[in-house]
Amino acid sequence: MRSKLMVGNWKMNGSLADNASLVSELLAGMAGVHCRAAVCVPTAYLAQLQNLLSGSSIELGAQDVSAHDFGPYTGEVSARMLQDFAVRYCIVGHSERRMHHAESDVLVAAKAQRALAAGITPIVCLGESLAEREAGQTEAVVKRQLAAVIHANGHCISEIVVAYEPLWAIGTGLTATPDQAQQLHAVLRAQLQAASAHADRVSILYGGSMTAATAAQLLAQPDVDGGLIGGAALKASEFLSMLAMASR
Repeated sequence: MRSKLMVGNWKMNGSLADNASLVSELLAGMAGVHCRAAVCVPTAYLAQLQNLLSGSSIELGAQDVSAHDFGPYTGEVSARMLQDFAVRYCIVGHSERRMHHAESDVLVAAKAQRALAAGITPIVCLGESLAEREAGQTEAVVKRQLAAVIHANGHCISEIVVAYEPLWAIGTGLTATPDQAQQLHAVLRAQLQAASAHADRVSILYGGSMTAATAAQLLAQPDVDGGLIGGAALKASEFLSMLAMASR
């Protein structure tokens, strides 16, 4: 049985002082938490968080990685660089990257490949827009996005984490119903199973504005293996509450 995985995505938030305070509160409240936990932080704070989380059960994650190993790619951060900070997870293909930076399915698949080659688990984000959902294209969109990653990483696809994050629920306060989330997670599970005999060990997270108020019902679904948490992960009490729910 897959243990729940809860990942906080800090997005472009934080400061040295705020980070230290937040992590201190999180570590003080981890007693009784039995699920896997991680925080994906801005690149500028990886060194600080590596130090703050050292020896704790909270693992460190990055928010993006380059599709290149090294070279003339100003502003990019390679998987080998992330290795230097003992990064365990790396988000790839987040909806904000796809929308604001025009990241394609092929590019996202290449980033996942680089992370895997460095021993870093990519958290591959998939999701549809409101227009695509209303047009009945939800399954086709997420299956296309996942297919690109499977095509590039088929031999080790069971080593990834998948996060379903409907775009219409990112930062809007809207959340897919438990039934909607389960339906899409089951579709993704079936696609992974068709690609790998070991796909049952892939964690599929829900990433659409999960909060302490909605987490319990979402986490109760058979194919929802945890959450990719945005704004709520910046509030220690709320994130700890969700970690407790995932530990039941």
